[in-house]
Amino acid sequence: MTPTSDPDLNAVLQDLVTSAQTILGPNFVGAYLQGSFALGDWDSHSDVDFLVAIDHPLSDTELAALQEMHGRIYDRPSPWAQHLEGSYFPRELLKQEDRAKTPLYYLDNTSRELILSNHDNELVVRWVTREYGLTLAGPDADSLVAPVPAKDLRQEVFTTMNTWGQEILEGEYPIDNRWAQPFAVLSYCRMLHTLHTARITSKPAAARWAQATLKGRWVDLIQRAWDDRPNPSVKVRQPADPKEVARTLAFIEHALTVARLYLVETP
Repeated sequence: MTPTSDPDLNAVLQDLVTSAQTILGPNFVGAYLQGSFALGDWDSHSDVDFLVAIDHPLSDTELAALQEMHGRIYDRPSPWAQHLEGSYFPRELLKQEDRAKTPLYYLDNTSRELILSNHDNELVVRWVTREYGLTLAGPDADSLVAPVPAKDLRQEVFTTMNTWGQEILEGEYPIDNRWAQPFAVLSYCRMLHTLHTARITSKPAAARWAQATLKGRWVDLIQRAWDDRPNPSVKVRQPADPKEVARTLAFIEHALTVARLYLVETP
């Protein structure tokens, strides 16, 4: 298996896929890389976003075996093993938008244990998996994932921008550390790009687009957000510059204003 140019990562993915196939048997449908590895703009700081399609929800026996498997993989002597992130997705839920946002068994970045979460149960994940997903095992992703209408993708992203933006602006989602502050800037660049194009792109590509499109006062903020991205596990424990936090809050307010215009102007 050589889905990436990194042999160490390929070995971790091989372990993940073959172990999942053994545990799940006929319940295993396919495994895919999505996120930055699918979009082609990954680097050594990227999460390894995966999606495992299953025929039906996990049984207690399957879940227990997968928990043991993920703990074992986490202990591999590879930094990639600690940065897997993904969900086990029943194939019926892949066929269309799940407005109920059914929680899936999900492995968070830097975690060794599956939890129930609706983190990946969104159109953004379906779109990236269908359009750019790298098949690790099983059929091509576009045979499992239905096309995502542009209008629906834009609406989901717009809703996320508003909901998350209010949480940030009201202090419910703190961005006062050196991981969260640049993460918020780059995420809003990416979401604005999706509203403009009805496509998903990588964080670096979205940052470049936002610098060229928004221009003016935001160019340096976006550049510093990208430059401050390395070593997130360290920076999450370091306080952000209060001036950068204030500018980020202003940027989010500006992004929400621009987002409303995009949504009005696009069909």
